Amino acid sequence: MINLSDRLKTIYDLVAPGETVADVGTDAGLLPAALLESGRSPKVIMTDISGGSLNKCRNFIAKNLPAGFIEGQHFELRLGDGLQALAPSEVDTVVMAGIGGMLSIDILSRDLSLSHSFKKIILQPRKHVGRLRYWLWNHDFHILREDLAREGRFIWPVITAEHGLRACFVNQDPDDIENEFPLTLLKYRNDLTVEYLENALRLEKEKLDSKASGKLTSPLELKTQEHRVERLEYLISRL
Repeated sequence: MINLSDRLKTIYDLVAPGETVADVGTDAGLLPAALLESGRSPKVIMTDISGGSLNKCRNFIAKNLPAGFIEGQHFELRLGDGLQALAPSEVDTVVMAGIGGMLSIDILSRDLSLSHSFKKIILQPRKHVGRLRYWLWNHDFHILREDLAREGRFIWPVITAEHGLRACFVNQDPDDIENEFPLTLLKYRNDLTVEYLENALRLEKEKLDSKASGKLTSPLELKTQEHRVERLEYLISRL
């Protein structure tokens, strides 16, 4: 049995049984191999801009899955950048995990009609999660659920989204803390939520102390940082 990290297991569980999957930027292909091995997904497509990564996938599958899994029938390896290696609606679920939020935005925005064609998109950004949420909300995506998953010493957000009703926040800034720490974190809380928010609060308080003692900090910068601390304190108080 293929062992997955908690982060990849969280993403694995978000794939419904019977869904076809494309893993964009697949690297070693652990998640697709696990989906195939268990029978959870009848077919997976692994894409990457690196031919070396795709060769790693091919070798990993050959070593870890039974010989009955046939390339071209049960799985495909495609060299390509982002979603461009996929046809519209070709799979049910697209996974983009372990890449930055800004890169995720870049990939999704290249062809919105293509991005909207898939039933579900699972995103696990390494950073800029607030900007990614803001982009999704303003480009006809609906966030179905929020999850948190641990890998090593980090806790990572996992966003599941679908094409749906547009929620346009025209008066909101992409960097507003409400995008980074939305109320949906409370709705979908798990045993990592308190630690995730408390870690963020500690960092924001350190920034506030630094700004408060800085001679060049403007009143607006200080007020903005105070609001970030208050937002996190409010969320923690609601847990």
